[in-house]
Amino acid sequence: MQVNSTFGIMQESTWDSVCFALKWQIAYFIYMFAATKLLPGKEFKGFPDPKGKVLMYKINGLYTLILTLALIFLGKVFFNFTLIPLIEHFWSFFIASNILAFLFSFILLIKGKLSLHYKPHIQSWTPQLLNDWWFGSEQNPRILNVDLKMYFYEPSLIGLQIFLLSFAEYQYNTYSILSINMILFQVFWFMWLITHYIREDFMLSTWDIIAENFGFMLVWGDIVYLPYLYCIGGWYLGDFVQNSSTVYLIFITLLHFASLYMYRDANWQKDRYRRQGDKAIIWKKKPQTLQNKLLISGWWGIGRHLNYTGEILVYLSIAMCGEFKAFNNYILPLSLFCLLTHRATRDDKRCREKYGKLWQEYCEIAKFKIIPFIF
Repeated sequence: MQVNSTFGIMQESTWDSVCFALKWQIAYFIYMFAATKLLPGKEFKGFPDPKGKVLMYKINGLYTLILTLALIFLGKVFFNFTLIPLIEHFWSFFIASNILAFLFSFILLIKGKLSLHYKPHIQSWTPQLLNDWWFGSEQNPRILNVDLKMYFYEPSLIGLQIFLLSFAEYQYNTYSILSINMILFQVFWFMWLITHYIREDFMLSTWDIIAENFGFMLVWGDIVYLPYLYCIGGWYLGDFVQNSSTVYLIFITLLHFASLYMYRDANWQKDRYRRQGDKAIIWKKKPQTLQNKLLISGWWGIGRHLNYTGEILVYLSIAMCGEFKAFNNYILPLSLFCLLTHRATRDDKRCREKYGKLWQEYCEIAKFKIIPFIF
């Protein structure tokens, strides 16, 4: 097994390095908030929450991504800007992000408690104060008319892209090359990210946005779990300078794009039907439903959560850029498999309570949750 010298440049966390990371993190969040607030965007109507309330959202994440990448490029060309400190002080940035997650969640707790929109999360076996902190005390908190649930995706997803680029910069600075595996790793993640942003409005139809409160659970997932765990393959690939066989590279490329298509198209089909109803076109046909409540066209007539299936396979194809020589590459797809299978089970329980016998009828059509003919 190849020794990952990438870890060799990682510096030990100290009080000074954590303060350094906190300073840059706070500046980054302020920049992201300003971009979200000030950049132009298209207004989208959200979906009714469980009480029937509908909010409007300005969507401009793609512009924020483009601006951020342009600033990094210009900084690199004209000011010798480097992303290597993200690797050198990785644990300090990780600690800083955790500190900010706790800080943001306590601010949200206080804001929700003092708000007219206070919405307690009901869970009888834990103290209500803990529920309000962990799950959130407000469903759609906003500051300066910026929806915080949608906003926190920006520093999270774009932060992931910045971390990924730092590994490419490390490999090029260290070895004077970019391996084909590293290039595919970057391309695969960029395609995952850009397909999110070209249809960012589909997020408005997700359960997190429609029904979840916004507390520590989602905040930590946004600013810690996603950027730091999702980039984990870069630690190995930074020093993986040999190229895999052509057949292997073609295979993982085909796997990635087929999985990405399944993942995105399944989510977009559901969003399109929710927005357009019978006027939606799914796989060049009008949608078929059960009593105009449950979609059984497209991916949703095959399996109950093929969007999760595609997502897991996307992360598997990205992990395979490092072949099978380091277990850490596979932490992401394995952890997401556990999380998404658990979520699929919770979704099934919720839908069974909501739709009753109609859900059982749907399950007889879409027979499996995630793994065809198995689960």
